[in-house]
Amino acid sequence: MKSSENGFTLIEILISLTVMALASSAAGAAIFQIMGNTERNSDYMTMVRQVENAGYWISNDTQMATSANATGNQSPPNFLVLNWISWNSSGDPIYHTATYFFEGLSDGVGTLKRRHWSSAGANEYAMIAQYIYYNPDDIANTSYSSYQNSVLTVTLTSRLGQKTESKEYKIAHRPNF
Repeated sequence: MKSSENGFTLIEILISLTVMALASSAAGAAIFQIMGNTERNSDYMTMVRQVENAGYWISNDTQMATSANATGNQSPPNFLVLNWISWNSSGDPIYHTATYFFEGLSDGVGTLKRRHWSSAGANEYAMIAQYIYYNPDDIANTSYSSYQNSVLTVTLTSRLGQKTESKEYKIAHRPNF
């Protein structure tokens, strides 16, 4: 090769290949990290949505309730029973009961469902939340409800894999005027 010809030496090619290999492995590690975080964030958001959905339904029913029968007074799979009265257009009372219960408990994790019954003929079932943790032997970490001094306190715990998310609701029924 003549000294006037331009080209790359073997050392320059090896250095450029090394730099490209380092950049590629760094990009691969970043993509792997992003994918792992996306899955963890998705699981977390799923748990939060389930707890909030259950809290929404229980809060709405509690604000109408005239009486509540909480976890401590229930036998599994029942979790909470709320009763209230509404009136039809003729002024006759309609009695309502909303019963929250667990279905498909496996290792303490199951589906929270709601049964709404009324003396006007309603008998409806709805799935309220999945991945709700309920284990009466694990009082410190489980979903639990208690009714004292006209305030319903509900702790809802969602478990997905080894991760848990809990939220406590303190709900008072609406005052009757």
